[in-house]
Amino acid sequence: MASGNPPAAPGHGHPVSEPVRVVVVDDQELFRRGLTMLLGIEQGIEVVGEASNGADGVALVVSSAPDVVLLDVRMPKQSGIEACVAIKEAVPTTKIIMLTMSDDEADLYEAVKSGASGYLLKDSSIEEVAQGIRVVADGQSLISPSMAAKLIDEFKTMSKPERSAGPALKLTERELEVLRLVARGLSNRDVASQLAISENTVKNHVRNILEKLQLHSRMEAVMYAVRAKLVDLD
Repeated sequence: MASGNPPAAPGHGHPVSEPVRVVVVDDQELFRRGLTMLLGIEQGIEVVGEASNGADGVALVVSSAPDVVLLDVRMPKQSGIEACVAIKEAVPTTKIIMLTMSDDEADLYEAVKSGASGYLLKDSSIEEVAQGIRVVADGQSLISPSMAAKLIDEFKTMSKPERSAGPALKLTERELEVLRLVARGLSNRDVASQLAISENTVKNHVRNILEKLQLHSRMEAVMYAVRAKLVDLD
């Protein structure tokens, strides 16, 4: 049930006049319809479609090319994690937020590995969800506070000396600086302030880092930085 609006041009930012185009995928009809209705009255957000399972969600995202898709983790036909992988392969410009009841760190970890840019629990307020959509559409990452600690704990268990530091040699000194700061949880604005460069320059550095390391999201970049011993989370 996507609207007739044409898909946004890939790779282009949104002028203030253009809303963030969103697809909602959840098998619980009441929750899905309620979320769609509430997001519909949020300024700067336009819900362009909804689906009740992962398979239909992937098809809808491919046909409508939204800026952001909200995915439940556990759904019939195709799980949210499987849908996440399929969406990142088919429409890599679409950002993904997992919106779920699952506070299982294994689901969180798999979502991050699969290319999700955000992970929010369903007890989040509509304001938190709307802000999450805006943040992720802007190229940043977002995790529910209660899940962030679990992700950090997961990172700390990555003690195997994987030889993943090699590709980091492709990064410039400035890109390594940016990666270390991103891995510590700093926003683009905070990184820009700390390095005395523009926020747009930070965005360009982050994009180059992801391309060089063949990663999908800032959260994957954090995982990479921890594995490569580029940052100490203790």
